[in-house]
Amino acid sequence: MNILFASEMEKLQSWLPLLSRDLPQDRITTSLDEKIDIALVATPPKGVLRRLGGAKLIQSLWMGVEGLVADPDYPRGVPLARLVDPGMVAAMSETVLAHVLDWHRQHNQYREQQRARQWLRREQYMAADRTVGLLGLGELGTDAARKLLALGFKVAGWSRTPKRIDGVQCFTDLSAMLPECDVVVCLLPLTSRTRGILNSENLKKMKKGGCVINVARGGHVVTGDLVAQLDAGWLTHAYLDVFEPEPLPKDDPLWVHPKVSITPHTAALTEPRTAVPKIVENVERVRRGEAPLNRVDFEAGY
Repeated sequence: MNILFASEMEKLQSWLPLLSRDLPQDRITTSLDEKIDIALVATPPKGVLRRLGGAKLIQSLWMGVEGLVADPDYPRGVPLARLVDPGMVAAMSETVLAHVLDWHRQHNQYREQQRARQWLRREQYMAADRTVGLLGLGELGTDAARKLLALGFKVAGWSRTPKRIDGVQCFTDLSAMLPECDVVVCLLPLTSRTRGILNSENLKKMKKGGCVINVARGGHVVTGDLVAQLDAGWLTHAYLDVFEPEPLPKDDPLWVHPKVSITPHTAALTEPRTAVPKIVENVERVRRGEAPLNRVDFEAGY
């Protein structure tokens, strides 16, 4: 089969040796001059998608697919599959734990004290004193929940459909979950239903003194509402990895807000070493005439 690699953000040289090793009978190409059977895409160059109407599968190189789903050039008759990469899942949980622990152990405030040369011991809390609320209980949320539980935190989770995870208090009613939460972590796909979910109305339902961690998409946060709750003291900190637009403009006031920690969309990068076996599995399923794993529901948006 001819397998197209088309992405402006993922570099072919990171992927080609592994793809060539595990798919020796197939041709990995960056050219559209011949018939394409499967396309591997993240941010495809303009005009590529409209030329893939004859493909058997478009495989995303990322877990988030909102850009592909919304692209008017996407050939709707071609299946689209999300990439559920174990390496990315592990990295995301590491980031969530790092931010939760940074806030829980009050290192964010101790950094401020260091800059002010202030020696002040703050009240210590146990992990069991904190409830971490996860927005999204898919692969990412489930893995993060288990690791947070292992550290002794209480964990709640919200999802669109009912879920059962041992040790996690699961909700489908967001208004019922938020009052339980000291920390809210957004791990949701970005859809019309989830855009702006971190708004004033919802942030005010959290426990006073809590924090927000957004490692999903910038569109989940109403930035002005978040800043207002930080400035009012209802929230003590926000950890933001994703923004609209990206890169975050140099003159954006978030850069210098004392209660905001910024990372440049690095919470969890696709890891070719663990992603390629998942891609190969879908290639082989297509070769056998089977449906791909993690096929996207265009109506749901993920």
